[in-house]
Amino acid sequence: MTDQELLSYLERFITPKRKRRFEEVLERRTKFVTVAIEDVFQMHNTSAVIRSCEVFGLQEAHVIEGRFGKRLDKNIAMGAQQWVDVHRYESSKECIQTLRKQGYRIIATTPHNDSCLLHDFEIIDKTALFFGTEKEGLSQEVLEEADGYLKIPMAGFTESLNISVSAAIILHDITAKLRITELPWRLSLTEKLEKQLDWTKKSIKSIDDILGRFNGTD
Repeated sequence: MTDQELLSYLERFITPKRKRRFEEVLERRTKFVTVAIEDVFQMHNTSAVIRSCEVFGLQEAHVIEGRFGKRLDKNIAMGAQQWVDVHRYESSKECIQTLRKQGYRIIATTPHNDSCLLHDFEIIDKTALFFGTEKEGLSQEVLEEADGYLKIPMAGFTESLNISVSAAIILHDITAKLRITELPWRLSLTEKLEKQLDWTKKSIKSIDDILGRFNGTD
């Protein structure tokens, strides 16, 4: 049986409205831009960034947990982790290497260095936005490995924003710019099918029993 046949079968167990909603959301989903969160101490901040990824249509997020362990609070993320693919790493080096192999430019968000202002930032290729800890910012390792730097313009005395606020502002701006370009930012047909199947499964309470009947094992 193919994934398409399985999806057609499973869609009998969800409402037409939910099916249409999945299709609508997938039309605006992207992997062209992704986010990496490095060793954020406050659990709710990591979770809030994941929520922003979901809101602004990013399909993937990368969480580096070398110093503080798992930093995802399901209550703060408000279910976003069901719809966003979260990849976990034990080190920044591992995360950077993985993203580079996938063709991403590494962009460090920092108020320091020779950072590009957000309104001047141009998306020219697949982009991974790195966000650092609340107090220390990104590690020296990420700053040295970065292909570019990005910052939000500030008009006051305060030098930086909370990471979750920064991520929301940056993702709102960048995804709006991305969607009016001719870059191949949309998910492929295969990726859409994969996610629609995944989301449909997650929407069915008795999914194991239903899959058993589909496979003829129940």
